Amino acid sequence: MLDDLRREVCDANRALADHGLVTLTWGNVSGICPERRHVAIKPSGVSYRELTPEHIVVVDLEGDVVEGDLRPSSDTPTHVLLYRHFPGIGGITHTHSRYGTAFAQARREIPCLGTTHADHFHGAVPVTRPLRPAEGEEDYEVNTGRVIAERFEGIDPLEVPAVLVAGHAPFTWGRTVQESLENAVALEAIAAMAAATLALDPAAAALEDHVLEKHHRRKHGKTAYYGQR
Repeated sequence: MLDDLRREVCDANRALADHGLVTLTWGNVSGICPERRHVAIKPSGVSYRELTPEHIVVVDLEGDVVEGDLRPSSDTPTHVLLYRHFPGIGGITHTHSRYGTAFAQARREIPCLGTTHADHFHGAVPVTRPLRPAEGEEDYEVNTGRVIAERFEGIDPLEVPAVLVAGHAPFTWGRTVQESLENAVALEAIAAMAAATLALDPAAAALEDHVLEKHHRRKHGKTAYYGQR
């Protein structure tokens, strides 16, 4: 079972480069096993092109390595905290993609300006508060996860499967590893569209609520009719 998970996580990490979502080694994908005991994640600093399933590191939900000879991603504490707080998710993707990161650096949420956004995210993509000095000094990656969990109080993480960490970059997630990757691709696309729209009209209006609901529910609601079932 863990071999399958390591292979899936390896493929998703390699796909980050294929989708143009990463520069150098700035990003990682993880997945959690069905029993929610172990997490497979990219090793720190290893090139996506060179990555093999054998390189993928398996950790427990405390972040301790249980399989693998390499050091896991430095973002591992953030990933495992999110798995503990968001029990419905099965995969997490973290990138420093250009437009998503630009919104994070501006400490600005990505507003829902059109139906392309609404198809994937049920409203604006939220931004966290900045970390306080003490939070950055000690347990930085753990505290990154904590500010994400704090920001999602009252928000269903599967309705809005993405966040912008203020001054940092995006994280996305999904029910599966592949879904978390697809949400990262979608996030970068809607961030680029939002940036272009706001450049044309800084006062661009948000999409009307009833249109947002229609587009989101036709893909994700109980009566969804988009695609093949």
